[in-house]
Amino acid sequence: MIARVADMCFWFGRYVERAESTARMLASTASMALDAELPAEQVWRPVIVVSGEEAAFREHHNDAAWGDGELVQRFMVWDASNGASLVSSIEGARWNARSIREVLSLEAWEAINELHLWLPAAQGQYRDHREGFYQQVRRTTQLALGLLRSTMLHDEPLDFIWLGVLLERVSQTARMLDVHHHAFGAFAGNELLENGLWLTLLRGLSGSEAYVKKSAGRIGPEGVARFLIAETAFPRSIAYCVHSAYERLCHIRPPEAHSLPGGMSLERLSVLDRWIAERQNHERVHELLTHVVDEIHAICALLGQELFGGL
Repeated sequence: MIARVADMCFWFGRYVERAESTARMLASTASMALDAELPAEQVWRPVIVVSGEEAAFREHHNDAAWGDGELVQRFMVWDASNGASLVSSIEGARWNARSIREVLSLEAWEAINELHLWLPAAQGQYRDHREGFYQQVRRTTQLALGLLRSTMLHDEPLDFIWLGVLLERVSQTARMLDVHHHAFGAFAGNELLENGLWLTLLRGLSGSEAYVKKSAGRIGPEGVARFLIAETAFPRSIAYCVHSAYERLCHIRPPEAHSLPGGMSLERLSVLDRWIAERQNHERVHELLTHVVDEIHAICALLGQELFGGL
């Protein structure tokens, strides 16, 4: 498989997962803004922080804008200069999908292309039925992810796509948990509000039902953090995604194939996988999550150098 196609497969997976994650985060935050008695800035600023677009947002808006929910949502949905916005992520997914049509299934291509064509015409729905707008983005990206696994050969193109999905998912989960774990600590002692906030975080990661089943309904910062970091049966936890990403990379570059490129990336991902598995005590949540985000960023850069020819 040539490096250019592998790189586009990888980024196609990342962009689809990023669009789905952003839509889910915006929907859960909009719900929290209505239900939780929190300062507006404390509700909406984490959305920008999680996306990593603080500097870009600050360039165009003053400090008062952090608490303006409508402004934050427009920035995260329609701003083409924001690399994490829905319009940028969907455009990136469609551009890469179009470039790899020869390896992508027709059904997956149609799902992404239809989403790309629908988005510019959906401004009325965004204005009048915001929840439905976010739900449509989530459903279409989830459909595309499901179609990838059910209509494509499970060979190298799908491995590269799913590697991108998993590494993007690790980063999103770690960033969301880190930002919210720090912010929600200010409300310790107010059990009703605290429980509502943690449930909002879980909904933002599609994990509320799974967590409630696993924990028998007991909600708290330690339990939620442990679940999102170490629960190996939950497909959005850090432990699950890192281990699955390692397995995908093993399909692409087997550990025993010493002559093939990708060895340093595989070894670094293996080290991170073991490191997370050994972290039974999650008291230092911020340090753990910061390490995970930094390592995923470094691994993605290393993959670019080793497998994608520095593309």
